[in-house]
Amino acid sequence: MKLNKAVVVEESSGFFKIRRGMGLCLLSAALVALSSCAEMNPKNVDIQLEKSAPEVKITNYTQALSDLGLMSEIYDTGLMKVQSQDIADETGTSATTGGEIQRNVTEIMKSTLNSIGGNIRFIEYNPSYIQNQMVSGYSGFENKAIPDVVITGGITEFDRGLETRGDGTNLDVEADFGGAPKWFPSETAGVSYGDNTKTGKARITLDFNLKDFQTLAGIPRMSTTNSMEVYKGMREEEVGITLFGPTFGLKGSIKRVQGRHEAVRVLVQVSMLQMIGKYLALPYWRLMGDDVTPDKTVLDSISETYHRMGREDRIGAVQQWLTLHGYDVNINNRMDSKTVAALQKFDPVLGAADPAGISEALFSKIYLSIPVTREALGKRKRLNEYFVKMQQQAAQEPTARAEKKQRQAAPAPAPQEAAPVQAAAPQPQEVAQAQPEPQPVAQKQAAPRQAAAAQAAAATHTPAATPAPAAVSPPAAAAQAAAAKPKKFGRQLSEEDW
Repeated sequence: MKLNKAVVVEESSGFFKIRRGMGLCLLSAALVALSSCAEMNPKNVDIQLEKSAPEVKITNYTQALSDLGLMSEIYDTGLMKVQSQDIADETGTSATTGGEIQRNVTEIMKSTLNSIGGNIRFIEYNPSYIQNQMVSGYSGFENKAIPDVVITGGITEFDRGLETRGDGTNLDVEADFGGAPKWFPSETAGVSYGDNTKTGKARITLDFNLKDFQTLAGIPRMSTTNSMEVYKGMREEEVGITLFGPTFGLKGSIKRVQGRHEAVRVLVQVSMLQMIGKYLALPYWRLMGDDVTPDKTVLDSISETYHRMGREDRIGAVQQWLTLHGYDVNINNRMDSKTVAALQKFDPVLGAADPAGISEALFSKIYLSIPVTREALGKRKRLNEYFVKMQQQAAQEPTARAEKKQRQAAPAPAPQEAAPVQAAAPQPQEVAQAQPEPQPVAQKQAAPRQAAAAQAAAATHTPAATPAPAAVSPPAAAAQAAAAKPKKFGRQLSEEDW
């Protein structure tokens, strides 16, 4: 029995020596690893920051703003001179939250409106600057542009903490080992894991209104109200291991906040797309994505315009739009064979429904789908050049007729001067032959915008092949001439304009 006990004691002592030797080895290895690392002085701690170069600020609607300017030129809306008042935070939370949102967003409004281009002209509202320039004598009001409309508005809602959610996962596993040496602090080993997430939601709302600069009255239905939800979240994750007392592990956390300032910029850009599009009756939603609903204000404006226009004016407007679509038609305010063929090709169902006219559905469909491309812009510019040429020709006709009557009423030359007059006679005779024939009174009273439009398709698609105005006899041109360029379609016209 004594022998057996001695053996056991000897075996236990050997086990202890082996475990102690392993512990010394591990401790030595840890010291070697620490000594091989970089300097461990906490006073010399450092962190490397990422470097980035300046870049152009681009949002999801930057290109849409530029395309809106292109659309205004293609649709030929005419100039829209717009001014913006100071746009500020009307909720007061920009101060109480330490600048979580902007106190004033006027500069964002300026850059947004000025980036549209096309027929949109931004006029800054800065009374102090203008006054200082006048006092200094540098500038006056002689050449200053007067706005058509003024935009007012501000940040009207900033609701923080609308919703806060938390989610977490924790896992702990432990096991006891009874055969550990007594000098171990514990006989327990385990693993733990934790994952915790917390999110919050806030909402920002901006309101804008449009008013007439001359009357300072609000323009009906010219307003926008847009909201955007922004989120912030935090996540923590950790892993721990316990080995007979000591615990070590890894832990990481991250916090992300969607930019409140960027959200305000996006809301301003979207609101300006809507405001300018509504005022000019443009299908701006085509520029904002496929899932955007058409604006009822614009659709109602197109419908109202359709019912105010006469049959000939509708046909003339549609002929222009078909030209922008790429169809070969004559702009003569008549439902000729080319126009009928183009309408049936554009929409076989609606185009054949009313051969004698143009339905409202077809009218709207052609208008709303005009291509917004540089090619369409080139066609629009050729159309405008043609109409300007026709208007100039029409404006010169009354003067030419007056000169002709004056020559016809001149007294006959004296007999002794007959020979010199006969020698010079052919030149005035040629000039007289080149003048237009007298027109009926109704045609004389026609506005310059309703000048002759004969062979307009050739002028639009192949300007080089367009016959000169003298090649078209005035009576024939007047007979075809109901098709001068119509009024600016799309702008919110007043009763006097109509």
